[in-house]
Amino acid sequence: MIEVQHLTKRYGRVTAVEDVDFKVERGEILGFLGPNGAGKTTTMRILTGFMPATEGKAIVAGFDVFDQPIEAKRRTGYLPETPPLYPDMTVVEYLDFVGKLKGLLPADRRQRVRAVMDRTRITDMADRLCSKLSKGYRQRVGLAQAIIHNPDVLILDEPTAGLDPKQIIETRELIKELSGDHTIILSTHILPEVSQTCDRVVIINKGRVVAVDTPENLTARLRGSETMYLQVDAAHADAPAVLGRLPGVTRVTESDRRDGLVGYEVESEKGHDVRRDLARAVVTSGWGLLELRPMRMSLEEIFLSLTTDETPTATEDGAPNA
Repeated sequence: MIEVQHLTKRYGRVTAVEDVDFKVERGEILGFLGPNGAGKTTTMRILTGFMPATEGKAIVAGFDVFDQPIEAKRRTGYLPETPPLYPDMTVVEYLDFVGKLKGLLPADRRQRVRAVMDRTRITDMADRLCSKLSKGYRQRVGLAQAIIHNPDVLILDEPTAGLDPKQIIETRELIKELSGDHTIILSTHILPEVSQTCDRVVIINKGRVVAVDTPENLTARLRGSETMYLQVDAAHADAPAVLGRLPGVTRVTESDRRDGLVGYEVESEKGHDVRRDLARAVVTSGWGLLELRPMRMSLEEIFLSLTTDETPTATEDGAPNA
């Protein structure tokens, strides 16, 4: 549905985006994650035809955004970080206006305005001026205008920026509901946004893609070994020595101790499942097995491991400082 090939954007001698490659499948939510200044907004603007790339290619819904920009835009809905609302229009007037700009016929336009207001749960705000809307409702109206022409692709730039916790949860749920009918790229620097909303993640740093995968696969790749958390009621036993002799176990370290219960982190060779052996060793030693589960890197750990080796030099949208 979306294919980006060797995308590069330069501002003079500053490279904001360099050799970016990724794909988004139909119906998927892709998180485009990176620190401020990484080049996220620049990439979004290129995909929506807002600005040209210096090099590379971007295909949206089967159309090249550079060679066939009108066809690509017809199939794209875009919500920039600040929703493009007209303050002196009511919500229904604004959505009707956007529908007219998108080329919807009058009968279809009225139907679509009603449908998107229902979908984004803003019907009760239909006659309110856009200038009188809360931040959360402005974001919903922004989403409504992005989907009014029922595009194949939605590109959302920081869709929950500035919202309160309740509004953030509501917006995330709405985005997940939209994924069944639309392919979505969600640009953000907020880590929970990706883990709670997205199917896959592209991590970009200093204009370059440093990882493309699911959070689960990134965890396995970056840790380099399997790690289990084991809790037993064997405070006085020499568990590290017993467990360390098991086949495939490379390291056993105590991680916590309280009320006679001891927790251990047990590392093993990659691809070697030691759960059965661990459970058997605990039981045959006469200890109580209270917990045994795999440990995974958090998205925060993944993000920091991939983005803290370099210092960004561009501004928030990837452009050079004026």
